[in-house]
Amino acid sequence: MLTPATLARVVGAALEEDAPWGDLTSTTLLPPDARAAADLVAREPGVFSGGEVFTAAFRLTDAALTVDVHVGDGDEFGAGDVLASVSGSARSILTAERVALNFTQRMSGIATLAAAYVRAVAGTQARIADTRKTTPGLRAFERHAVASGGGRNHRYSLSDAVMAKDNHLAVLKRSGTDLATALREALSRLPHTTHVIVEVDRLDQIGDVLEGGAHTVLLDNFTLDDLRRAVALIDGRATVEASGGVTLETVRDIAATGVDVISVGALTHSARALDLGLDLRID
Repeated sequence: MLTPATLARVVGAALEEDAPWGDLTSTTLLPPDARAAADLVAREPGVFSGGEVFTAAFRLTDAALTVDVHVGDGDEFGAGDVLASVSGSARSILTAERVALNFTQRMSGIATLAAAYVRAVAGTQARIADTRKTTPGLRAFERHAVASGGGRNHRYSLSDAVMAKDNHLAVLKRSGTDLATALREALSRLPHTTHVIVEVDRLDQIGDVLEGGAHTVLLDNFTLDDLRRAVALIDGRATVEASGGVTLETVRDIAATGVDVISVGALTHSARALDLGLDLRID
């Protein structure tokens, strides 16, 4: 997802937002020939993500800067570890510093949280997946961070899969359209590669979803007992996904019901930015 075009567009927009007419402080206080080096240092342990983004923030500011990332996306690190280094024009380093940190702190926070969820379900068949509850404009970055933490990516956008949720089903019901029939008709028009997911919030909805041929049944806010009943009812005829109110405290019990996927909006909408700092070394 982190294509060169995406990096240039998103990181470039962030740099433009932060210094629309240049860095007034650096250009008025620092000599133009001042040189510096800086290290990206972890203040707390975590899982790294955003090496390419960190590099892009500095290189788009000044192509002459040298950036070395010492860890890979998905690598664990401890407090005090040096994760990356940058050297060159002091003005350029300080101009790009905040944008580079904002992205890397955010992405590493998401990766760290995703890794915690993945560890929590270890030994079960459940996969941890993200959702579309991402920061507008930053979906590619946040989805990349989830993958860095060992999580899986759900559909990237509305264009990637059919996913009928409660409001879609309400419109169908109001129009007098039978769900199973609607699903079969949709599948007859869709390419064979298109995945179809239907969200339900009651056990009695599952029969129509299976009859219609959906590939995944998404069980929204089910109790643990009802999750177990649903898994037995579906009996391998579709992928079983659980969502709604998932926390680190509850995810293991949800996984133990036998579901295949657990989607967690908190991975992207509630992750805390990690404490990473850029420590300057004056040449």
